[in-house]
Amino acid sequence: MCPISAPFPAARFRRLRQTPALRALAQENTLSVGDLIWPVFVRDGMGMREPVASMPGVARLSVDLVVEAAEEAADLGIPAICLFPYTDPTLKTEGCEEAWNPDNLTNRAIRAIKAAVPQIAVMTDVALDPYNSLGHDGLVRDGVVLNDETLEALVRQALVQAEAGADIIGPSDMMDGRIGALRQALEMAGHKGVVLMSYAAKYASAFYGPFRDAVGASGALKGDKKTYQMNPANSDEAMRLIERDLREGADMVMVKPGMPYLDIIRRAKDTFGAPTYAYQVSGEYAMIKGAAERGWIDGERAMLESLMAFRRAGCDGVLTNFAPEAARAIRARRA
Repeated sequence: MCPISAPFPAARFRRLRQTPALRALAQENTLSVGDLIWPVFVRDGMGMREPVASMPGVARLSVDLVVEAAEEAADLGIPAICLFPYTDPTLKTEGCEEAWNPDNLTNRAIRAIKAAVPQIAVMTDVALDPYNSLGHDGLVRDGVVLNDETLEALVRQALVQAEAGADIIGPSDMMDGRIGALRQALEMAGHKGVVLMSYAAKYASAFYGPFRDAVGASGALKGDKKTYQMNPANSDEAMRLIERDLREGADMVMVKPGMPYLDIIRRAKDTFGAPTYAYQVSGEYAMIKGAAERGWIDGERAMLESLMAFRRAGCDGVLTNFAPEAARAIRARRA
């Protein structure tokens, strides 16, 4: 589509910017509370709220407080909460067996949330790094991250999450073939309604540092994740990965990180038209928060502008640690 406009002065673009009413009438995209998914970090214990130093305003929460967070999310109108466990280091092994323990932190939290706040959607992470003593998303042998053997472990992990009541399963591991393996396993086990949101285009990014602090994976990682996460220089590869995951049974696709990859989001939405999401990752969140705390930017405006950027690029929703703060700001501005 080629927009047509008269030459100046017949066309004055400032006419539609003169007042709040005119700006609202001409606004092309909107941001609502229903576009938000809130990532929450779970730790063991009771009544525990442990701040994450590299993510201002974010804390690891014990299961009882995660339930309170889910209640808060539901009250704010946030449709989904996503769980990430901070696993006791003594439970981490090279075999990652804790990942498919039906009573691990994630599964206990799922059951507790669904019992107390059944209307909220619970999303989970499928990857082995929270349980791996070597810090990788897959099983490791002789320094090599194994693909096919990891698929079996991911299937076991996903099945116990589905049994616990997860609504959305988010494979973030970037192993080849995992969407097909997970979809087949879920169907065969009778979990036909469980949604797969694939981290289809997940880049080997420098923006993940604070998240790894939050889940306790920073010190454990041996080497890097460049053999399975994407090269930040690649765009066409992302389209191939997204197409593959959709063909294998993904219901939704995600681009991660978010703001540095708005071009990938736009291409994905234009090419496939599938439900498309972004993860505004920990480094993006920390940069905005850190600058706001120092008075260098208006934190609320920067937060909302960043989230609107995702909507403008084609996102149907965003995983963001800003979710509750953004929800309150959106409500206040529309009151």
